[in-house]
Amino acid sequence: MKLLLVNPNLTQAVTDAVLAAARSRAAPGTELVAVTGSFGPAVIGSRAENALAQHGVLDLVAQHAPGCDAVVLGVSLDTALWACRELLDMPVVGMTEAGLLCGATVATRIGLLTNGVRMGPLYRELVQSYGLGERLAGVETLALTPQQMVGAPQDAQDAVLAAARTLIERDGAEAVLLAGAAMASMAEALQPQLPVPLLDGVGCAVALAQALVGLRLPRARVGSVAPTGGRSVQGVSPALTALFGRSA
Repeated sequence: MKLLLVNPNLTQAVTDAVLAAARSRAAPGTELVAVTGSFGPAVIGSRAENALAQHGVLDLVAQHAPGCDAVVLGVSLDTALWACRELLDMPVVGMTEAGLLCGATVATRIGLLTNGVRMGPLYRELVQSYGLGERLAGVETLALTPQQMVGAPQDAQDAVLAAARTLIERDGAEAVLLAGAAMASMAEALQPQLPVPLLDGVGCAVALAQALVGLRLPRARVGSVAPTGGRSVQGVSPALTALFGRSA
């Protein structure tokens, strides 16, 4: 099995954290290919940057998904998730969607932890879009940037622990999801210090992607995620032009 890990941000350290977390959950024999964006935001921190990163995700999957069995989006806003599902004939799993779905199997209320104060509303909207708003205990944001998190790991781990405890004690979270690609490799190390499951979205996404490949479910041929049947686009990479133009 071959999984493509996509990070549309331009920060290689974030891709490295995603790959490390994926390796810890990949089954023996699963090959992991991690790719980083070449244009767009250094790190997504706003709606506008997320809009740019959607193009980046589509460009990366157009170039690198051929030959893979599934795609894992290593970006915590699950950027371009449904667009990828329209265009690709393979499972595509978002790390935050996967973390929420796994959390719903072990807890009645899930706390979500992410970076950036302004990002809280975006994650609330994302959880609502998955139909899990009533299972959300609360959202806690960290002042640290993703670059600071990978550059000062001990400070970052201390901040993550404090925020997770806030979600547990203040909001009654019975599981906590690390919704940030830069946090992807922290869950296993920090779990012994918390009384509830600490969910790593990348690990959950890798596990779910492997399961979906094994299930061999057909994709929908009708409805909004059915193949587009060939569309004409201009001004994008040849690989992305070809992906849009492919017949159903």
